[in-house]
Formats: sequence, C-alpha cells, structure tokens
Amino acid sequence: MKDIKIKCKIAPVLDPGFVPAVLWNKAYNEMASKDVGSENISIVLGRPDGTRSVTRTKILPHNSANRGLNVKYLERMVKFLLWMKGGAKVVICGNKELAMEIGAIYSNTGKRAFDSGLIGRKVYGKPIEVAFLPFEKTPAENEASVKLGGNWDGCRIGFDLGGSDRKCAAVIDGEVVFTEEVGWDPYFQKDPKWHLDGINDSLKRAAEKMPRVDAIGGSSAGVYVNNQVRVASLFRGVSEENFKKHVVNMFFELQEKWNNVPFIVVNDGEVTALAGAMSLKTDSLLGISMGTSLAGGYVTPSGTITNWLNELAFAPIDYRDDAPADEWSGDIGCGVQYFSQQAVARLAPLAGIKFDSSMPLAERLLEVQKLMKDGNQSAADIYRTIGTYFGYAVAHYADFYEIKDLLILGRVTSGAGGEFIISGAKKVLEIEFPELYEKIRFSTPDEKNKRHGQAVAAASLPEINIHSTSKKILE
Repeated sequence: MKDIKIKCKIAPVLDPGFVPAVLWNKAYNEMASKDVGSENISIVLGRPDGTRSVTRTKILPHNSANRGLNVKYLERMVKFLLWMKGGAKVVICGNKELAMEIGAIYSNTGKRAFDSGLIGRKVYGKPIEVAFLPFEKTPAENEASVKLGGNWDGCRIGFDLGGSDRKCAAVIDGEVVFTEEVGWDPYFQKDPKWHLDGINDSLKRAAEKMPRVDAIGGSSAGVYVNNQVRVASLFRGVSEENFKKHVVNMFFELQEKWNNVPFIVVNDGEVTALAGAMSLKTDSLLGISMGTSLAGGYVTPSGTITNWLNELAFAPIDYRDDAPADEWSGDIGCGVQYFSQQAVARLAPLAGIKFDSSMPLAERLLEVQKLMKDGNQSAADIYRTIGTYFGYAVAHYADFYEIKDLLILGRVTSGAGGEFIISGAKKVLEIEFPELYEKIRFSTPDEKNKRHGQAVAAASLPEINIHSTSKKILE
C-alpha cells in the first residue's frame, strides 16, 4: 500500500519515527480536497439511548490506487470516534464498498474484534454493527449532556481508583479535611471481594475524619453507566462469570453498606475535566490524566459533561505501521503507550535506562522520577519525548473537541517531568500549530491536587436529598 510521507518539524528525541495522526490526516485531507473525484462521507455513531454523533469528511476516489489510504484514514477515524464518543452502531454514509470493508474490520474475526467486543458487547450489550446509507440520507445529530459536580454541601467522601493506588478524600462543606493514597495492585486479583474490601477500607478511613457521611462520589478508570461497571481494566483479573455476578453492581453494594446515601461513580477522565472546570471556572475543557493508563474527560462549551466514552487510551495518535502495540487491545499507536507509566517504561531503554523485567511499571516510573529529580539527562529525554508526543496529540484532539483549556493530571506529570511534558507540548503547538498555541491554555493543579484532585472533585458529584438521613457507618 502506498502511504503518505510525513515530516515533523519537531521529532521526539527518543522516537524519531513517530508519525502524528494530526499531520497524516492533514496531508490526506489536503489530497482529498484537491481531487475532483473525492467523495463525501459521514460517520454516524448511534447509541441505544437514542443519542447519535455525526462526523462529516471526504475520501479520495475509492479506486485501486487509493483503496489502502482510504481504508487507513476511515478506519483510524472510526476507531478514534468510537473510543471518544461511543456507539453500538456505525453507519458509513456515502460509499457502500468502504462501509463493507469497515464492517469486516470491526467484525468478530476482524482486526478490531477487541473494540467491537469491548465497546459493543460490554458497554452496549451487543457487538458493534456497521451499516451503509447514501450520503444524502445522513441522519441528524442528537447529542446529550448531563450536569454533575459542584455540590459541596454536607459531609462528603470522594474516591479515585487507579491501577496502582486508590485515593480518598473527606470534604466538609467544601473544605478538604483529609486525603490519603493507598497502594494496591488490582489488575490480576481474581476475587472481586478483594476489590470491594479495598475500596470500602478507603471509605472508612475518610469517614473517620467526619461526624457523618452525607454523600459519596467516585472516580475510576473504565466505563460506568448509571453506577454499573461496564468495562474496567481494574477488574481484568476477575472471571467473566464473577464480573457479572459481583462487579457490575459492586457500587450499589457499597452504597447499601453506607446507608444508601447519594452515591455516584463516573469515569476518572470525566472527573479530571470536572476538577479543572470547577477550579478554573471555565468550559470547553479537556482533562487528561497520565497515570497507570491514559484517561480523558471533557466539559462542553455549555459547561456540561456528555455520555461519550472519552477513553483516549485506546484512541490512535501515531499512524506509523510499526508503532508500539497496546498489550491489552493489541492495536498500535494508541494513546496509552504514549501518555502513561507504560510510556515511561517503554522509553526508558531507548534512553539507556535499564530495568529488570520483573520490576512493576509503577516502580519504574518512581525510579525515573528520582533520576529526573537528580538532573539525569536520560530521564529528561523521556519526558521531552512524551512532551513532543503530547503536543501533536493535543492538536489531534483539537480536531475533534472544542478546547479552550487543557488540564493535565496524573502521577506521570508529578515533579519536574511534568514541566518538561508541558513545555515540550507547547513548543510543538507554537512551531506547528500557532493558532492552537494562542487559543489553548495549559493548566496543572499543585502537586497535592495533581495526586488527589480527582478524589476531591469526585466528592462533589452527588446532590444531597435534604429529606434523606445519613449516618456514619464504620462496621
């Protein structure tokens, strides 16, 4: 297959072969705009609740010369949009042959069977369906948003569940009176009771700092629908049978343990965005958390969050054919390998920093952060590389999100390394995308809030019913 040659004005110091999705797409779109035979295409993502997202674009004439480019362009677009917005049904409007090819890729035996299974079966209850319509029959968009957060009355607990630690905060009438971080290793724990007991232990620790508990809000990696766990890597060690029996409704079980106080759990990326929007008093904010994985969340121009997935860990940002593969999905070039502790571990050998293969990724990150604190230039190169990646990724995200503010959180951004990431990203925007450099404001909380800001913001998620009663439950 012929491909589009891309040259970055700023190449990642440790990874010069990086092919930014934003530059590849830009070059492709320029080719399509100049070709009189180009075709209009719509990508429609439908969800069971009746909401619908529509993205319009163009493809080159779908002939033998352009087939490979068209499939690559559209498949990467569909992949990004599915993990950004979610959808049980994909309708390609405009080219039936290309719709059939995308359908084969997202079938049970296709290259994206993982995505079809995870988004389709686990989030929406059935495999993703791909269909065709003529372009002129593209349906109208129908998006939805919800208002959550900003509730500070009463005695509240907020928690944030990550892959290497769980954080908890106690908040009384908006004042943070306690925060705590407890290490844990949930990925390969088979017993769901282990997870439940760990979460409940953190809730108890926070409750001890308050006279009562009025509400509990939670932030966790994964996909949550009405407090049900649909997809979450934290529980990947649990069998499918036990997941259905004991994990899906785990947070309802916890709510019962806490006297049925208002209890809300949402994706950690959404809470990242809420934390930023509340602290900055802004909207059109994309929150990015670089930790065990990559989490994203978005506050719309109207100040609400959406029912989108915003799972940017799986969204592709690197279009080279030999990009690093995600160990879970098997796909290449996706965000988790560029903006997480996995990225740090992957880049460390390229910087000449060797680790024993048995060392956990969280410990490797800590070692790199220690080296960074000591002024080690090899460690600095890791963060410079991530910063360059991030600059191009931000420009790519800006093609899909309206962004005025960008909030960066997570343990990967702690310390001096985070400063290198942000300065590197800004440099890319300044050189390659000056209009975005002028438009987007980068923000980071202080060191304490970087680590605990999501737990505190999560505490504000539920509204308290003034007619309900609550009490402190520690048994």
